[in-house]
Amino acid sequence: MKFKWQEIWEELRSVLSGSTIDALLPPILYVVINSIFGLIPGVIAALGLAVLLGVLRLVKRQKWQYALGGVLGVGLAAGLALLTQNAASYFIPAIISSGILLLAALISNLIGKPMAAWVSHLIRGWPLGWFWREDIKAAYRDVTWMWAFFFGLRLTAQILLFRQGEAAGLAWANTLLGWPVTIAVLVLSYIYGLWRLRQLGGPGVDEFEEGKEPPWEGQTRGF
Repeated sequence: MKFKWQEIWEELRSVLSGSTIDALLPPILYVVINSIFGLIPGVIAALGLAVLLGVLRLVKRQKWQYALGGVLGVGLAAGLALLTQNAASYFIPAIISSGILLLAALISNLIGKPMAAWVSHLIRGWPLGWFWREDIKAAYRDVTWMWAFFFGLRLTAQILLFRQGEAAGLAWANTLLGWPVTIAVLVLSYIYGLWRLRQLGGPGVDEFEEGKEPPWEGQTRGF
């Protein structure tokens, strides 16, 4: 079991090395400055921080997509807040994002192409034919239902807080239901997914690619 925890840690490090800070810090600064000085200073502070983080990424020669994405995301959110003169409107893009993810998870399962399988395929490059086997797909379908529940929970909390105009509550909800819970869901998905694959008894990716006949050892690393 030790190597599985090591792989989980390696994958989490990969996730956290992305745009995590860019997503977390500007909304928190926005809410703090808005509560003290008002909407416009809050917007300026969030945009300024996003630009600063973007410049730092470019100076460190990190992926420019993270830098540009962070600035554009904060710019859109800030623009909505200014347009509506409502501090809570800053979080409309986050609410829309949760809704899109929920729909994607539900629709992908309903059409028999689980979202979790697509995500794994894009990250790992494993052949799609392996994911669509009935003795493999069921594990990814279960995990996708798990994701749909999480997305639905987050969306419900966001909508309730938005209707109440709770900008600070939305900031904390997006933070707590963002990376901390997402990491927990990913870890649970990995552990459950590998267990479910063993229960289904299908071939591992290597065995599938090599065309081996049963009995199979099954997938032992990676989900």
